[in-house]
Amino acid sequence: MLGRGLINRAVATLVAAGAGFVAMVALGATVYYLLLLVVPPLIGAALTALLFALIAAVVALVFVRRAHGDEEEEQEPEGLAGRALHLFQQRPILGAAAALAGGFIFLRNPALATMVAAAFTEKSRVRRRR
Repeated sequence: MLGRGLINRAVATLVAAGAGFVAMVALGATVYYLLLLVVPPLIGAALTALLFALIAAVVALVFVRRAHGDEEEEQEPEGLAGRALHLFQQRPILGAAAALAGGFIFLRNPALATMVAAAFTEKSRVRRRR
């Protein structure tokens, strides 16, 4: 079932993003407290922020370079589920952001969540005329 696989991938992406966030916060705290052994707190905070800004810039440049390296055009899959799956496969960070935004919208409007879930799980009905 395509809907269940899409939901499983979205949950796995969100769990990975949350774990990555927690790991980065813990790493930032560790770097800060290690710098406090050598420098005053204000300088330690500034150096920690500078270090993480440099890491973010390097990661952004790597992703931008990778995006420009793929010049071949692939055909866009048809249907909402196919397009969402293609988004998660090609751009996992953007897919995670879209999943977070969608989750927020669904929390605000549960009726919309049930309509979307029904659309993904409903099998197509073909009526035969005799």
